[in-house]
Amino acid sequence: RCKNLSVSFWNSYWMLPPDVCGMNCFWEAAFRYDYVKTHPSEKMHLAVVACGERLEETVTMLRSAIIFSIKPLHFHIFAEDQLHESFKDILDEFPYEGRVNYTLYPITFPSESAAEWKKLFKPCASQRLFLPLILKNVDSLLYVDTDILFLRPVDDIWSFLGKFNSTQIAAMAPEHEEPRIGWYNRFARHPYYGVTGINSGVMLMNMTRIRRKYFKNDMTPVRLQWGEILMPLLKKYKLNITWGDQDLLNIMFFHNPESLYVFPCQWNYRPDHCIYGSNCKAAEEEGIFILHGNRGVYHDDKQPTFRAVYEAIKKYSFGDDLVHSLLQPLELELQKTTHTYCGRVYKVFIKQLTKSIRDLYARRSKGR
Repeated sequence: RCKNLSVSFWNSYWMLPPDVCGMNCFWEAAFRYDYVKTHPSEKMHLAVVACGERLEETVTMLRSAIIFSIKPLHFHIFAEDQLHESFKDILDEFPYEGRVNYTLYPITFPSESAAEWKKLFKPCASQRLFLPLILKNVDSLLYVDTDILFLRPVDDIWSFLGKFNSTQIAAMAPEHEEPRIGWYNRFARHPYYGVTGINSGVMLMNMTRIRRKYFKNDMTPVRLQWGEILMPLLKKYKLNITWGDQDLLNIMFFHNPESLYVFPCQWNYRPDHCIYGSNCKAAEEEGIFILHGNRGVYHDDKQPTFRAVYEAIKKYSFGDDLVHSLLQPLELELQKTTHTYCGRVYKVFIKQLTKSIRDLYARRSKGR
């Protein structure tokens, strides 16, 4: 059930008018849909690939996308067949009918090379490479790994599409901020983008441009389109790549650097940004926008700061007050992690989340 907030709390902490208080659960569920109806805009497309034991993690990611986003969302979920019914049962219970839709897809690779793509890196991971070819009617797409959590509206990263220049087709964040701990610049046996490579866990794509582009490469003087270049790249580099499809993307954008828009590290914040000391300056200043819990840190005790955020969002019930049910319990848990390097900077984990909640309630007060 929704909880009322005291007038003094709203006035002192959120700087919002007291008439926001006393809202009921129906408004919690209905507001966003009404807001979208009165503020028509494009639908945002988000894709994820889920295999194995990634159902819960994927659902938690989708929940985080829903909480703050303004424009309608369409989820494109690529999953093993045995997960489809579970996804359907869970997603059909989500309360935001009319502003959240989803489509389930099987895992598919080109038939002549399916075996090779399936065994590259992790099961199903290479599916993301084929999204522009499968989702032919989708103009733009945000791909994310299952271990992503949104701490601000999807709308904000979606807006980077409007910042692309005429040559840019995709946006990603650097793999590292600090070259001394970088993997690509120290160990890679293949070309990679920039100084430290790029991380493909959060990848914004103008898929129309991707499908039209002819890519420079080191295999032939002839430029190749997306569907033509993937298999030759794999054949040439499969003995030299470690991180599978991400390495192939690094190779591709090494040869076509003008095609990539690079966004700051707070849009893809990973354990490497804090386990050796804080090295994402943008997050220190503005907070974390998108949390990426790679290396399984949501499910073990190695990085309790990351796990605390994951557990808080997983447990949050749509319709509950975000301050009492999410933010305050999370901050208490984060304060218990200060014995770790990431825990020492735990405030960057809630800085943007706090702002996102405040902004959401401000939008609600204006929409009444």
